[in-house]
Amino acid sequence: MPHTFQVGIHASQERLEKLLAERLTPGANREAVDGRIWNLFGETWAVMFTDLSGFSRNVAEFGIIHFLQVIYESQRIFIPCVDRNDGILLKLEGDSMFVIFRTVANALQCAVDMQRAAKIYNVDKPQEEQILQCIGLGYGPMLRIGDQDVFGREVNAASKLGEDIARAWEILVTDSVQAAAGTIAGLQFEPIADIPPGAKAAARVIYTL
Repeated sequence: MPHTFQVGIHASQERLEKLLAERLTPGANREAVDGRIWNLFGETWAVMFTDLSGFSRNVAEFGIIHFLQVIYESQRIFIPCVDRNDGILLKLEGDSMFVIFRTVANALQCAVDMQRAAKIYNVDKPQEEQILQCIGLGYGPMLRIGDQDVFGREVNAASKLGEDIARAWEILVTDSVQAAAGTIAGLQFEPIADIPPGAKAAARVIYTL
């Protein structure tokens, strides 16, 4: 039984590695191999990357215990938002979260829920303990490798939006997210000039805290 469980966990990664090795073989038909990879792992998801604004500065000023406290508290208030909106949390890396959703509507609702949860949490907290969230969203075809990772242009764009471009309280999205969202009550979009690689355009979500 343990052996069967181990195979189940690593099967996707091992299959991908075999196909990549085949792709590198001299004379390989790379287009055909690429088609097999997309056939096996290609799926359409909405992807979310989050980051905490000013986090590195606060760590330098207040130390590692402060770092761990803010990490713990941010996960405590945000993971229930992910669960309520049917997200799959793939990774926690430092102050960042990496989440996928089947629908853009769920991803957007989760992002708004996170910001509202942070606002409530911050009410009685000193400035250095407040949780200030930055969020980036993408949507489109990507390669999903089990529950370990996803890869694709929209993944890269969402990462750039959430971790590098967005400021505190901002929810930034690619043009693919905006197009798929259609009309959602209470949300509007305004274009931004800073367009990440992998997206044709990007926008800021206008929402009510």
